[in-house]
Amino acid sequence: MQKIILLLVLFTLNLTSAQTKKKQILLIGTFHYENPGRDVAQVNTFNVMSEKSQKELEIMTDKIKKFGPDKIFVEWKYSKQEQLDKFYNKNTDSLLKKDANEITQLALRTAKKLNHKKLYGMDYRNNFPYDSLMMSMEKANQKDLMKKNTESTEAFQNQHNQRLIKSSLTDMMLYYNKKETENQNIQWYLEVANRAGNPDDFSGASLVSKWYQRNLYMYSLIQKLTESTDNKIMILVGAGHAALIREFIAHDPTFEIVDLATVLK
Repeated sequence: MQKIILLLVLFTLNLTSAQTKKKQILLIGTFHYENPGRDVAQVNTFNVMSEKSQKELEIMTDKIKKFGPDKIFVEWKYSKQEQLDKFYNKNTDSLLKKDANEITQLALRTAKKLNHKKLYGMDYRNNFPYDSLMMSMEKANQKDLMKKNTESTEAFQNQHNQRLIKSSLTDMMLYYNKKETENQNIQWYLEVANRAGNPDDFSGASLVSKWYQRNLYMYSLIQKLTESTDNKIMILVGAGHAALIREFIAHDPTFEIVDLATVLK
């Protein structure tokens, strides 16, 4: 009788453990390989098509393949999934030779190696009223804040461009996935943007809330599209998005983050 009870207890513990096992997320924050020029900070483009970078991409994607994500999410509009499907089904060799975008070079390359049928778009776009933010600063005569905004933007541009000169692609990717780098991506929104405007003008807070909203919507899509059979997933987004998504994951008991450095070691 005691043996039966012990077996039932062990079975229950194993069942509970299986039910509470967290899904692993390889969250990869990236700079834009082929800079589209849509960000506030204007930075130089990294040559990912060079022989050296292509070799690094092969190594990176081989190691991510070994990690074995069941789904790969990318910064592509969810509403445009049909276009992403068509893009994914184009000639892979041709895409890799001519398209320098990180979705092609890192996500698609990995997905093809894993024999995935598709990539998953999870981007959500909303208005980012940066011009209104600057107008509010001017109206409130926030000269010090305007100066801080200019200095922080220029500092980011200079640091990024200098890093491009001396770093390999792998070094760049590891740098943008450090916790301290991610914190810097969040800092501007609270240190500068949220302070903008007179006391009765919440243009700054509105911009920050729209940024959080966009990332929450993206994370909501990740949650909804991750199925019970998915044990591991990969998310490839701009580093600014990754900074917030990491915070969301930290408070979601369903998931746990696996750092890029761990996968690439």
